[in-house]
Amino acid sequence: MNERARHWRYDELPGVDLLRARYVRKTFVRHTHENFVIAAIADGVEVFHHGGGDQYAGAGALALVNPDTPHTGRAGVPQGWRYGAVYPPADVVAEIAAETTTLRGTPGFVSPVMDDPYAVGLVHQVLRAADEGNALAADTLLRVAVTRLLRLNGGPMPRREVRTAGARIAARARGVLEERMARPPTLERLAADLGTSPFALLRAFRDAYGMPPHAWLTDARVRRARRLLDSGTTPSEAAVTVGFTDQPHLNRHFSRMVGVPPGAYQRERKNVQDLG
Repeated sequence: MNERARHWRYDELPGVDLLRARYVRKTFVRHTHENFVIAAIADGVEVFHHGGGDQYAGAGALALVNPDTPHTGRAGVPQGWRYGAVYPPADVVAEIAAETTTLRGTPGFVSPVMDDPYAVGLVHQVLRAADEGNALAADTLLRVAVTRLLRLNGGPMPRREVRTAGARIAARARGVLEERMARPPTLERLAADLGTSPFALLRAFRDAYGMPPHAWLTDARVRRARRLLDSGTTPSEAAVTVGFTDQPHLNRHFSRMVGVPPGAYQRERKNVQDLG
């Protein structure tokens, strides 16, 4: 079975990423998204590590991941899995929640897997409407789908408050890595600059962000590369700017987190802009 994926945007759904894919051997490494993930499984099974354990989403189920939540992804059966996904920004979800639900504050999904063939169908209808250029249908169906998921599986997003000394050190370390993304310090140097030991920093960072500093940095580099590609930067320039050795390194990490290579990702973005 051939693997295929299309990752694109539709101008009439501002800020919402769209994906259609079939994966068999594909493995997503631990990563995060700035937006919500609403992935509707059409057939097969996806397994993803989330919240300390493996979650299984089969045909008729949705994989639901809140922003900035580390997770992975892989096939749960030999034939892999086929799915469609929408990635609405947090402000869009919050707006829908305020208008159509009783949720207050920052809304999120409570359970990472939800069996709901009707909602799965809605997600695929959103993608079809975007393909057909039907702005009214795409926007309407997205709002109906998000409303349904929030009413059935929504709750206030847990707030991450920096209370402990370890959490404060982790936040400072994250700030350093963001500033020095292209030339990061070693763990030992970073720990020394923050007045702690390497293993204490490693534990604090993992507790705060769900992954060790080097994995978080790779994730952050791919996020920044996406923004550069969206603004027209070439993949080779983006690779060097965010700190990858060369474009093949960006290609490998980008594909293992976004699901498509950076060149294909940028071409779809350019097509949308050209049509606009």
